[in-house]
Amino acid sequence: MADKAYQAIRDRLIMLDIPPMEPIDDAGLAEALDIGRTPVREALKRLEIDRLVVSYPRRGTFATAVDITDLAYISDLRMHLEPLAARRAAEVAGNAEAEELGNLADFLDDVDFHSLERDEVMRWDLHVHRAIYHAAGNPHLEDTLIRYDNLATRIFCVFLERMPDFDSHVMEHSALLRAISAREPDKAERLAREHVLNFDNAMRSLV
Repeated sequence: MADKAYQAIRDRLIMLDIPPMEPIDDAGLAEALDIGRTPVREALKRLEIDRLVVSYPRRGTFATAVDITDLAYISDLRMHLEPLAARRAAEVAGNAEAEELGNLADFLDDVDFHSLERDEVMRWDLHVHRAIYHAAGNPHLEDTLIRYDNLATRIFCVFLERMPDFDSHVMEHSALLRAISAREPDKAERLAREHVLNFDNAMRSLV
C-alpha cells in the first residue's frame, strides 16, 4: 500500500496535478487513493527524500517549489549520468530488450505529439527515459536517474506550453533509442549528452 501511495502521489507531483507549494492533504489523498493514512504518510517520507515534498514543523507538508535555479544543479548531474546510462544500455541490454527499445523508437516516429495532451507527452518522455535507465542494468544508477529526471520533468511541465517545438525535444529520443538498440555505445553516449544539454538550453531560453 505504501508503494501504491508513493507511485500515485509521485505521479501527481511530477505532473503538477498537485501544484508547487500546495499543502499536502494526507487525509484527502488517502480517501482519493482508497488506502489508509499510514501508507500515505510513509509515501510522503519517501517523497521528501526525493525532494518532491517538504515538511515544516507545525505547518505541515507541501509540494516543493519548481525553482528554475535548480536546473543548473539537476543538469550538472544528468549531464554525467544520462550518457553513462545510455552507454551501459547499449553495452549490456539483452537482445529482447534491445529489440524493444528499437520498436519504441519506431512507435515514437508515428506519434503526433502536438495532438496529445500535456500529461500524455510527459508520460511518453518519462517512459522512454525509464526504459533506458532500466536497460542499463544498474539499479542504483536507475534509482538515481529516476529521481533527477522527476525533478527535471516538473520544470518541463511548467514551460511545456511555452515551447513551440517541444515535440522535437521528445523526438530526440528516437535516435538515442536506435543507437542503444544497434549497440552503438559511443553514439548513444553522445546523443544522451546532447539531449540533456538541449533540454537545459531550451528551459533557460524561456526564463
